Amino acid sequence: MPRSPLRGRSYVSVNDLSIDEFRLVLETAADVKRRQQQGEVSRRFEGKTLGLVFQKPSLRTRVSFEVAMNQEGGRGLYLSPAEVGLGEREAVDDVALVLSRYVDAIAARVFGHNLVVDLAKHASVPVINALSDWEHPCQALADLQTIRERKGRLAGLKLSFIGDGNNVAASLALACAKTGMHFDCASPAGYELPPALLDQCKCDAKKTGSVIRQVRDTKDAAKGCDAFYGDVWASMGQEREREKRLCDFKGYTIDRALLAIANPDALVLHCLPAHYGEEIQRDVTRIPESAIWDQAENRLHAQKALLLLLLGF
Repeated sequence: MPRSPLRGRSYVSVNDLSIDEFRLVLETAADVKRRQQQGEVSRRFEGKTLGLVFQKPSLRTRVSFEVAMNQEGGRGLYLSPAEVGLGEREAVDDVALVLSRYVDAIAARVFGHNLVVDLAKHASVPVINALSDWEHPCQALADLQTIRERKGRLAGLKLSFIGDGNNVAASLALACAKTGMHFDCASPAGYELPPALLDQCKCDAKKTGSVIRQVRDTKDAAKGCDAFYGDVWASMGQEREREKRLCDFKGYTIDRALLAIANPDALVLHCLPAHYGEEIQRDVTRIPESAIWDQAENRLHAQKALLLLLLGF
């Protein structure tokens, strides 16, 4: 088999992958999922260890990474905030240098994006951004895998994100630009995607024909929409802003009225956990067009594919 073009590299941002490399990860994820559904057994991670450096708790991120390693014969080693003290008890470069002597790859779920950037800078093994305040690039892989499964393609479809122009929205915008998807982020004033992020999308969008927009009106975003996407209005670390955000985001709920404006078969997506009755109504997460549980499952397959490619398989 040809050597993986991603061997030894890190995945800190969606933009760490070229258009072709992003497509390769999605294709590998689809193949990984198909083989698992057919009952094929592989032990490609035999003897390999993934270090999981977490400042934030998680259900899907931790379980999907650990199960991905276990299914391939490897091991995921969870390191809690108290054990590491990333950037506080232990200097970031020290953590990177030490873990590089022990593990074959590092997945870091952190508050500040600079932490995962510094880990990747100093580590001699691949570093994966499992979430930072700037991006959530692993989630974007699973999301686009899910849309492609349900719709059969990505190019030319429109994905509408309703809510805060946060880390999830940022990675989705970059991912859509690489795949030819159109992307609307509908946010109230003061919560838009950063202009620098939108500038990052332009080069790939020009090549793929993608249109990336920041809009204010949810109805505008809903027109011609093939998939809606919701996320919590106040993420971890923003608890003090919760009451203000509840007020500011009034009218930015994904509900049946908004779905009625979109294409009839528009998907419903959410990265979870959800605050039902706020960013999304519970009933629309249970309709046939909801792909939320496929999204959650595909975190496993997309991340396994990413690990296979970064580890050189």
